This record gives sequence, C-alpha cells and structure tokens, in this order.
Amino acid sequence: MRTRFRLARRLVPAALLLAGAATAAPVRYTFDPDHTYPSFEADHMGISTWRGKFNHSQGWVEMDKAAGQGRLQVSIALDSIDFGQDALNAWARGKDFFDTAHHPSALYKGRLADFVDGVPTRVVGSLTLHGVTRPLELRIDHFRCIPHPIFKREYCGADARGRFDRSAFGLEAGKDYGFDMQVALRIQVEALRDK
Repeated sequence: MRTRFRLARRLVPAALLLAGAATAAPVRYTFDPDHTYPSFEADHMGISTWRGKFNHSQGWVEMDKAAGQGRLQVSIALDSIDFGQDALNAWARGKDFFDTAHHPSALYKGRLADFVDGVPTRVVGSLTLHGVTRPLELRIDHFRCIPHPIFKREYCGADARGRFDRSAFGLEAGKDYGFDMQVALRIQVEALRDK
C-alpha cells in the first residue's frame, strides 16, 4: 500500500506537467508578403553605403507568448532584389554574385528568445545563402500585436536586425577593391494569425 502511494505521488506531478504541455500550443502566424520586406545595407568601396531590398519573401512564425518560446522561418526570393537600379539588379542576380539560376532563394530559420512580458527580443538562428549555412542572430527592436481591422484576427509586426560577413557565404565581389564585407540586414515583417 505504501509503495503504491509513493508511486502515485511521483506520477501525479508528472501527469499534471504533461497535461499542461498538451494544452499549451503555439500559435501560428503567416507572413503578409505585401508588408514584409527584408532589406540590407552594404559598403561601396568605403565611400558610400548601398541600400536595397527584396520584393518577394514568404514565411511563418509559431509563438507561445506565455511559455516564452517560438520559432520562425523566412524564405527570400533573391531574384527580387531591388537596388533601385536595373543594371545593378541584373548583375546581382547573375553568376558573379547571387547566381539565382543555381541559388534562387535565401532561407533564415530561427528560435525566438529572451521574451520580456510576452514579447521576444532576439532570434537565434541561421542563414542559408549561396548554398552555405552560417549562424546569424537577430535583435528585435520592435514587436507589437493588434486585432486586424478587416480580418478580425491577431496581426503582429516586428523590426529585426543583424549583421553578417558576406564573404563567409562565398559572396566576395569587390573584396579586392577594398569593399567591407559586412552587411547589415533588416527584416520588417507583418504576420496574420492563421485561422
């Protein structure tokens, strides 16, 4: 009898934990492609900063605010690069840089981290670019959710930033001319809660 009681005392807390885990499910949001534009800043021979963006991306985020955890994935169509200059866009898509015929997209996957009051402040993840995967951490500068006025579902937005060395991905164009290989990445994202 005493053995059964001890066993029950051990199993009840474990069962409660499992029941709690089963009921707490992350919420999934799909990125709004019309309001999500990854952008970047890159050096031009040390005398100016080039800025551009990617016009097409897609992705999702799963988040459990109460548990302070989540994950995300964003795929960026590299042939949608937009410097605001057609000739430069065509060059960046070509074999001397992104080579979009063989590497059409970049992929960022990450885990939401360091939640404060239900809001993530950091993403720990990795970027796959030009066939190479490297760690890349993003800082979330702004994050907010509101009820969408039309769809009547939760709508969240964020601004995240990070830096990486493009030569680590085999993108060394301009290095011999003194270009700084560091690139500042910005991801402006809005996402609608799935039904």
